[in-house]
Amino acid sequence: MDLKQLEALVGIDDHGSFSSAASALGTVQSNISGRIARLEAELGTTLIDRGSGHLTDDGLLVVARARRVLGELESMMADVLSAHSEVAGTVRVGMIGTTGRWLIPQIFAQVRERHPRVVLRVTEGTTTTLEPQLLQGQLDFAVLTLPVQAPELAVLPLFEEKLVLVVPDDHPLALDYEPGGADLPLSALEDLDMLLPLPGTALRDELDVALAPSGITPRSSIELDGLRTLASLVFDGYGPAILPATAVPAHLRDRFRLLPLADLPHRRVGLVARRHGLPSAPSRAVRELLIEAVAADDALPDGITALSA
Repeated sequence: MDLKQLEALVGIDDHGSFSSAASALGTVQSNISGRIARLEAELGTTLIDRGSGHLTDDGLLVVARARRVLGELESMMADVLSAHSEVAGTVRVGMIGTTGRWLIPQIFAQVRERHPRVVLRVTEGTTTTLEPQLLQGQLDFAVLTLPVQAPELAVLPLFEEKLVLVVPDDHPLALDYEPGGADLPLSALEDLDMLLPLPGTALRDELDVALAPSGITPRSSIELDGLRTLASLVFDGYGPAILPATAVPAHLRDRFRLLPLADLPHRRVGLVARRHGLPSAPSRAVRELLIEAVAADDALPDGITALSA
């Protein structure tokens, strides 16, 4: 077994076919086919269904391990290079969308200034889509909504964020609300058609738990896994939604009202990484910059409070 065989398998999983993997790896399809055949012979199993082009169950097991092996090799090379010169290498970060909007520019600016030889690769998604990528070794770490489910992941809480009801500025609830006054009671949601997070997502679970004692069942016209998409629909006039405060950018705040709700928990966000394996020097450097950015209270958007490590 050699690394080129593992690279070929990962390439097929990433790009969907032998030919696409060959193109991505700078070789020809026959080389990819030969590497996979030798790997299958050594393991005594079929890794790729030649009819569909998809990985078999055994293939999925092997590719998960292969990603970790290749990731450790990349980290080792980055560590050695960084030990003899400035920190250098690629860092793959997962980021939930609403947090990425304000945090990525800060991190990018600091990385460019303090570690110019570090390259950031940021994957934006939801907690439910990013968590499996982190477990499979496709990401070095991620900033996710808490809690996360997998016991193989370690969590450093970063901040908590207010959840607010976002409505157009001419909505009856907005017209009745006095800025700085008492939070709206949860009963205000009883007859309200809303856009809601998908059941099973962290935010939806929090909303359901908060509303359960009052007996209120939220009414939804659509349910989505993805807060940025949910927010976009709100901004396009499809209905109100409960969103993190940072989901509403500054240039839209004169058109929408962010109404606080009584007894609604804050959303908690944390830095999540695999428990096992040594992070590379570039990964450690970027993580430190991210923690510094969140700890700088004067730079945090309205509605966010840093959590002590």
